[in-house]
Amino acid sequence: MDLDTVIYLAVYGTVTGLPVFIQNILNCVPKMNKAFKGLERHGDKYLSGGMCGHDREGSPVWYDVIGPLDPKGMTHSASKQDLIKSKVRDCEILQKECDLQSERLGRNIESIVMVYDCDGLGMKHLYKPAIETYGEILTMFEENYPERLKRLLVIKAPKLFPVAYNLVKHFLSEDTRRKVIVLGSNWQEVLQKYIDPEELPAYYGGKLTDPDGDPRCRTRITFGSEIPKTYYVRDSIKVDYEQSVTIGRGSSHQMEYELLAPNCALRWQFTCEGADIGFGVYKKKKMGEWMKASEMKEIVPNERYNAHLVPEDGSLTCPEPGVYVLRFDNTYSIFQSKTVSFTVDVLLPSQVNQSER
Repeated sequence: MDLDTVIYLAVYGTVTGLPVFIQNILNCVPKMNKAFKGLERHGDKYLSGGMCGHDREGSPVWYDVIGPLDPKGMTHSASKQDLIKSKVRDCEILQKECDLQSERLGRNIESIVMVYDCDGLGMKHLYKPAIETYGEILTMFEENYPERLKRLLVIKAPKLFPVAYNLVKHFLSEDTRRKVIVLGSNWQEVLQKYIDPEELPAYYGGKLTDPDGDPRCRTRITFGSEIPKTYYVRDSIKVDYEQSVTIGRGSSHQMEYELLAPNCALRWQFTCEGADIGFGVYKKKKMGEWMKASEMKEIVPNERYNAHLVPEDGSLTCPEPGVYVLRFDNTYSIFQSKTVSFTVDVLLPSQVNQSER
């Protein structure tokens, strides 16, 4: 199963037993786009968050440091799918730590604690494409790790926090919302109620430091920073697309590919001018017969992509022969037509095997 297929299944919850095959993501991280890999190599500067210590019951604690994050830079430097891949991987790292803790303590450790440091939360964090991406990450977490969250502790929340929370809380189940605890000025005292000072970074009121004495424990928690524009994908990656089409407002564009052998693959790249565009993959029985999306079998669920910010790329291994339809969707746009530039490749099984080496 190729990485992008794994991600689609993970995000849309179409397969049970996610942790069994999520190892594909951990093994296939090198397939992420080059710009995002660059960010990861310098993660201590640009990304944010990390696992550090355990609560008093032995559950892993994950810290997300919101203030230094550069949401606009993130969405310009990595595709939405790459950001989701990164978070799925983080979730699985936490799952592995739960398994290790269960072995160490001789009892089941099945949930995690999250600490959200909201110091510095501001208007830049309300950047719409970033909010939409974060919403999909929350949806993925809800659908595939529903019982993993023990509690989420919000500290140093500014006056803007209720506004930010209202933008994303509809992605959360009622059960998850009940686990969100916004702490007041005594947040250090409350953190120690849940986390022993020996397991709590000194920066957050505990006694834990890095070997070099760093109170922030930055070997385990990254604090992020503004992302240089040199990492922006749209400005740094120039792709020569094979085709271009203008899709009118309220319309869609379909491309048919007949795959005659099992285990062929479709590979695509596309960008859009001016605004986002919907994209999905479908299957039908006959070539040349136009059908509505609702009349075809949905293979990759239709989703809106910010391809005007970051070019999108993906692939799909097709275990069954048939007619596959790649569909660009602009039916939701009442006023604006979209120009999409794209390249689609069909890979035979032998080529698929070579590309995975």
